[in-house]
Amino acid sequence: MTSAVEALVAIGAVDPVPWARSQMAFTLASHIILVPLGVSWAFMTLVANYRGIKHHDADALRLAQRWSKYMAVTFAVGAVTGTVLSFEFGLLWPRFMGRWGAAFGVPFGFEGIFFFTEAIFIAIYIFGWRRLRPWAHFWTGVPIWVAGIFGTMSVVAANAWMNAPTGFTLDSSGDVVAVDPVKVIFNDAMPLQAAHMLVAAYLVGGFLIASVYAVAMLRGRQDHYHRTAFVIAFTVATVATPVQMGVGDALARWVYDEQPTKFAAIELVPSTGSDVPETLLGHLDANGQVSGGIPIPGLASWLSDPSTGRSTVVQGLDAVPADTRPTTSEVNVVHLCWDVMVGLGTLLLLLALWYAATWVFRRRMPASRWFLRAAAVSGVLAVVAMEAGWVVTEVGRQPWIVYNLMRVEDAATANTGVWVTSITVGVVYAALAVTTVVVLRGMSRRARRRDEFVEHEGPYSPTVPAADRDEVAL
Repeated sequence: MTSAVEALVAIGAVDPVPWARSQMAFTLASHIILVPLGVSWAFMTLVANYRGIKHHDADALRLAQRWSKYMAVTFAVGAVTGTVLSFEFGLLWPRFMGRWGAAFGVPFGFEGIFFFTEAIFIAIYIFGWRRLRPWAHFWTGVPIWVAGIFGTMSVVAANAWMNAPTGFTLDSSGDVVAVDPVKVIFNDAMPLQAAHMLVAAYLVGGFLIASVYAVAMLRGRQDHYHRTAFVIAFTVATVATPVQMGVGDALARWVYDEQPTKFAAIELVPSTGSDVPETLLGHLDANGQVSGGIPIPGLASWLSDPSTGRSTVVQGLDAVPADTRPTTSEVNVVHLCWDVMVGLGTLLLLLALWYAATWVFRRRMPASRWFLRAAAVSGVLAVVAMEAGWVVTEVGRQPWIVYNLMRVEDAATANTGVWVTSITVGVVYAALAVTTVVVLRGMSRRARRRDEFVEHEGPYSPTVPAADRDEVAL
């Protein structure tokens, strides 16, 4: 009996740090998929709503109403996954929150305000379809969009603070004794990180929603309703994509200046030097040397600072002690994810240019089925690129949870049973994901099976009582 108990204790006595990291990574990767929909779908819904009112487009109004319902579902799911993340900061990282919570929690206070604002106006907007005048109803949707933007900026500000901690005063024991909320929120990393995430939201949301209608068009649904939905979503993504490339380039230069060790991991630079090549793919071997890949001579140096070109010096991983930089396996993950993000971003840019050029020269969207096939997979590619970008941000900062101030291992819980919650969260999230997909598909099928908006019952028409509806039908 004693040996059995000891065996069970041994099974449960695991290192909590890897489990805490994996649980946080999994829940963040799941939640981040919903963020673009929360930000960009509200905007696209308003575009459809505006077009419907301004141009008396019944299909655009029908699209706006359906999108608002789908948006409510994803918002509700995002509220659940976001709440889990909030609790995880205290459960998985108690020492981090105990020491830095007074500063780190400031942006989340503002995020809570924007979250509740968004929730309130989503309810007003959905229930106002047949209860408000068209333009009055349209304006109730604007706060949803605005709150989504500022809520995202608040969360990103918290993450940016971890990369560029500022706005606090420490006592002799290293404890926070004073906080400047403005400096915490508007830290040095915040402007570019927030811009990068917000533009990514429109890029990912646009491609993701457009991909659904691209599949429908490939199946023969070439009517005005589906074309309108595709054009709105894909146009948003097309505008966002080149902007994102510019913002991403500026952020990479910031990392080069402020987080040179992360930059060395991104570019796979083991030793400090100039004329550093841009290595496509490749990895560090057991000896810490670059193996494989396709090197482009001098390009990494030139991209880091075009003013000095190939003579630009790039700090290598060997410039800092081994225990203050990512491990070899982490470096390989960061570099691979960087290649994936940039590679997929480039493909999406080419697809956006194809779409834009066709509109400019032919005044219509591309008619090629190959274009629709590419658009159909663009949503998945955009999500993968976004996930890869977050891996670069988080893994590239290792071993620090607060850059140069606190290590991950010093921030995590000491509870050796954390593996139980990790497995439980994985199961719950899998069930939640399946349920969400089933609900959205069911809503879509029901909408296709019936004509929700016949002439006497439009989005801004009063609801017709059942008895009167029967009389009209007769």
